[in-house]
Amino acid sequence: MTSKPFASSADLGEKRESLEVLAEGVYALTAEGDPNIGAIEAEDFIIAFEARATPKAARDWLDILRQHTQKPVKYLVLSHYHAVRVLGACAFNAQSILAHEQTKYLIEERGEQDWASEYGRMPRLFRQPEEIPGLTHPDIVFNDRMEIPLGGDRGSLVLEYCGRGHTAGDIVAWLPKHKILFAGDLVEAQAALYTGDAFHFDWSTGTLDKVQSYQAETLIGGRGAVVRGNANVNAAIEQTRQFLKDMINKVGAVHKRGGTLKEAFLETHRHLEPQFGQWPIFEHCLPFDVKRLWDEFDGIDWPQIWTAEKDREVWDALQD
Repeated sequence: MTSKPFASSADLGEKRESLEVLAEGVYALTAEGDPNIGAIEAEDFIIAFEARATPKAARDWLDILRQHTQKPVKYLVLSHYHAVRVLGACAFNAQSILAHEQTKYLIEERGEQDWASEYGRMPRLFRQPEEIPGLTHPDIVFNDRMEIPLGGDRGSLVLEYCGRGHTAGDIVAWLPKHKILFAGDLVEAQAALYTGDAFHFDWSTGTLDKVQSYQAETLIGGRGAVVRGNANVNAAIEQTRQFLKDMINKVGAVHKRGGTLKEAFLETHRHLEPQFGQWPIFEHCLPFDVKRLWDEFDGIDWPQIWTAEKDREVWDALQD
């Protein structure tokens, strides 16, 4: 039995939520390293970006948003399939739920297991979990790109697939008029990466290259503070890339010499901890990150499905 609390199961302290108005009708809610969420006003409707883990958590966000706009939510956009991002969807009463086609597939393939896994790892994010009606199923899916006109002189919101990364189906939301990018968990700003369902080699190269190509002036990552200024946006993207590349180098070296998964975890932890160790969910993520990357070095392209039992098994095996 490990003496270290499992994942974020002991993290029960409330985080201070902060609403930021990034441009007229463009909103982001950050929460000291908890998952970020956003909304974009069109002329007569709202596009919500991410859904939170439960209907109660989603309502808490909507109560804040309603201090600025009473427009109905027409579209709810899911950046990817993870439970803490999607299970609060019903609270939005959206006309349609949008996602990448791979996100729809992943929800169907492993949504139930992911729900149990994430609830066990991060119970604090699941406010009133008994209200969750079931899995969230998008009704509009796309493969590469989708554009939503916002009306008037507001321009458009572009939803785009940048390649395999944090999951197989991550999308970003881009506002060309304001150069604002909602990057989901493809970029974290001073927060550790969760890569347990990731494609490290794609993410660290072509996918982040695509994210960088927008040349955004404002970036909202999956966790952490809003990033302002193109130089700082590029720094956040490169910080994400460095985390991935350092993991690839350390895990790859141990794998190549015939070492063990635990050796790979310990060496990666020693290397990353001085720079990233104080960032949100670093200790939570790294065992699952290293296990997924080890699988990739073993030639397993499609991520294995995490279950509550597998979570515990990997966690206990990789602790001192």
